[in-house]
Amino acid sequence: MMSKILVINGPNLNFLGKRNPDIYGADTLTEVEDKIKTSVKEKDIELVFFQSNHEGELVDIIQQHHGAVDGIAINAGALTHYGYSLKDALIDAAVPVVEVHVGNPYGREEWRRHSVIADIAIGIVSGFGWRSYKLAIDALIEHQ
Repeated sequence: MMSKILVINGPNLNFLGKRNPDIYGADTLTEVEDKIKTSVKEKDIELVFFQSNHEGELVDIIQQHHGAVDGIAINAGALTHYGYSLKDALIDAAVPVVEVHVGNPYGREEWRRHSVIADIAIGIVSGFGWRSYKLAIDALIEHQ
């Protein structure tokens, strides 16, 4: 049974590889996506990747895939902490959601430790670099 998973990256994730490599690693977003694809190639799964620095575009992509995906892995970036319209779109998607972080938000500033998405997610994966996405996708597959 083919699964289709939407992998969403929010603001500033397009700067992976340039932005704080000690926290986010040296891989670019394209390299991260390639590693994710390679890590799940043996599974019967289709991945759809999307990144935007704009909350409305993230809402739009979720709505465009309504009824067409089996789960969503989302690294919402700073929108994790205040993106209520993004949260509403994730709720309306009516599919399992896993919150993803490349770094560990609990090891950083206090404001990064609150998520408006956490209570609607089936889980949160953080601190494992690009592998956080792989773990999130594995969880979504197992959750079906």
